[in-house]
Amino acid sequence: MSNRPDATATTTADQEQREFHLQPSEPDRLAALSGQFDEHFKHIERRMGVRIGYRGNHFRVSGDAEATAAATEVLRHLYRETEATDSLSPDIVHLFIRESGFERVPEAAKYSGHSIVIKTPKLQARPRGANQLKYVHSIRTHDINFGVGPAGTGKTWLAVACAVEALKNEEVKRIMLVRPAVEAGEKLGFLPGDLAQKVDPYLRPLYDALYEMLGFDYVTKLIEKSVIEIAPLAFMRGRTLNNAFIILDESQNTTREQMKMFLTRIGFGSTAVVTGDITQVDLPRGQNSGLQHAIDVLDKVTGISFTHFGASDVVRHPLVQRIVEAYDAFGESEL
Repeated sequence: MSNRPDATATTTADQEQREFHLQPSEPDRLAALSGQFDEHFKHIERRMGVRIGYRGNHFRVSGDAEATAAATEVLRHLYRETEATDSLSPDIVHLFIRESGFERVPEAAKYSGHSIVIKTPKLQARPRGANQLKYVHSIRTHDINFGVGPAGTGKTWLAVACAVEALKNEEVKRIMLVRPAVEAGEKLGFLPGDLAQKVDPYLRPLYDALYEMLGFDYVTKLIEKSVIEIAPLAFMRGRTLNNAFIILDESQNTTREQMKMFLTRIGFGSTAVVTGDITQVDLPRGQNSGLQHAIDVLDKVTGISFTHFGASDVVRHPLVQRIVEAYDAFGESEL
């Protein structure tokens, strides 16, 4: 609880509400702090899990105690920053949040019985079960997220839904959907067309999810305008992606070098989701999966979330869950 004369805090259970004034009260600086259509406040709310209310220079921040304290300090620091500039970029807001040292890393069990709705133009998606709820919450509050588990657990579909929602809410300027073009028993060289046309079948599940949430005609328009880009992983080399929502699907088929390359493409204002199933690797025998390597290397890195799905999280036909469980019980070493 702050002991500043311009700040008060009330606490109920694990929830806290802080009220304070930002001084001096200057309309231009307050406008710079909020950003266009309150975009900076929305970014802080999403990343730090708080609610921000204000009237003039009087602010009210509510949430759990740790988040509320951290968000209050971020607002104070950002307001001081407006003394030297007439506008704040999303990059600056991102940096101040990161420097606050506050990260929300919830356990799946905390989300039992909770409800989250992902709103897209064509449908509303509701995560099922604690793991899916944690996964969506992590995507909304972390810059880099891993969803690891068997087919049918909703990893890619939920990630695409979050991307569409973020684009609709103008939280990002574009969506990038990426897959490694690995030859799973078939040779790309014998397929007709250029490289983009050769890998198009590998990206079809991503197209299908977009069509379901936005409609065929609208997706086509967004692709033509490069608001949505669907590309093989090789096309990512040398790029830096700001203000984008990037999904790397089937990441178990990346090499160590490819995974590192992808993760270092992430720029300011961007969210990345990496999905994959480490039991379904199509890489040449003897080549290690970049996904498994990333799990080992990055597991304790602050700011990166990992959600691990199991057979109990499968939301397809009940037989799919039983198939996954049967393979797990039989053991991959026997295959």
